[in-house]
Amino acid sequence: MKVWIDADACPRMVKELIFKASFRLKVDVCLVANSYMQIPQAPNISLIQVEKGDDMADFYIVEHLSANDLVVTADIPLASLVVEKDATAINPRGEIYTEENIRERLSVRNFMQELRDSGVETGGPPPLGAKDKEQFANAFDRIMTKLLK
Repeated sequence: MKVWIDADACPRMVKELIFKASFRLKVDVCLVANSYMQIPQAPNISLIQVEKGDDMADFYIVEHLSANDLVVTADIPLASLVVEKDATAINPRGEIYTEENIRERLSVRNFMQELRDSGVETGGPPPLGAKDKEQFANAFDRIMTKLLK
């Protein structure tokens, strides 16, 4: 079992929660990013730096993940591919992507992209706060308990 982090856009507080859990649970964590980043010096935490380009980290994660793995990402198309491979995906706000909700998320994402492409200012999600951190931590703990059984 491995935790994959789509690391370029993952908030620091989420990565730190995962690092702490990996020490406690002795679970492998792999960050995949287009650029170098500091990670804790630990045998179970690694960084894979992929070449720059759209979706290069996504392609790497999908190619290397197993069904018992967990992927942390806010990237809905990546989450869809993870779900298709029978693995688990969660976003930094603690929402677990499932076969039931991923189509709706993709539809909303595509609609918002069409609005942006036509010049409509849609804004982005609000910054992560303490409540989001708590929701992520709780969902992450539930998933890890289930996957480590």
